[in-house]
Amino acid sequence: MFFLLSKSVAFLLLPSNILIGLALAGVLLAAAGKRRLGASMALMSIILLAAIGWWPSGNFLTHTLESRFPPWATGRGGPDGIVILGGAINSRLSRDFDEPVIGAGGDRIVAMAKLARAYPNARIVYSGGDPSLFGNQPPETDFVYRLLDGLGIPRDRVSLEPRSRNTAENAAFTVELVKPKPGDRWILVTSAQHMPRAVGCFRRVGFPVEAYPVGWRTDRHANLGTPMAFGEALARFDSAAYEWIGLVVYWMTGKTSEFLPSP
Repeated sequence: MFFLLSKSVAFLLLPSNILIGLALAGVLLAAAGKRRLGASMALMSIILLAAIGWWPSGNFLTHTLESRFPPWATGRGGPDGIVILGGAINSRLSRDFDEPVIGAGGDRIVAMAKLARAYPNARIVYSGGDPSLFGNQPPETDFVYRLLDGLGIPRDRVSLEPRSRNTAENAAFTVELVKPKPGDRWILVTSAQHMPRAVGCFRRVGFPVEAYPVGWRTDRHANLGTPMAFGEALARFDSAAYEWIGLVVYWMTGKTSEFLPSP
């Protein structure tokens, strides 16, 4: 039930969806004779959309999350294990074309290949099932081994966790699979923006991990700038809002150790 609610509510609460809904409601009210109220709602929607698209608000929200955990430092030596969170493989398209299709989270695959070569004795786990709302797509893990073949990584280096559909389940099912021992050092690979929620979920299930963020979207020194493309800025704002909503919901439902985890 939590999974279904989280997916549907998060979609409905995306700023772009709310503002488009506000504009449509304004049009309907104007058509029904309430012209002043309808025009006001439509105008408010346009103003807010313009503010999101032409101000660096999405960059600010994204940078706040991305700067929470710094890049992983190699000075402490190699890890005992590496967890790669799913989100890199588009399983629907991969099934359609019978070929692994890498999506926006492809940095996680690059990191997996890099870390596998740098730390040949470390265990590696790829955690990613079917995140679709109706559960009618193949899990990401169905296509991981074929990627490994292309990257020259032996299949027996990587264990697969195919059941998880969201970040909370990534943590719960991975700790069940790995059974980490006290003193073991594990690093967690996921997008920098997603790292605070991911770390909080792993801590919540008693699995201490070190953050290995990838896929940054904003500069290290918060050079936010003014967005050049309206659509790109709106998408970034939606993406950041989705993550902030996730942090709030996970914290309120006890699925993360704290609202905004830090190192």
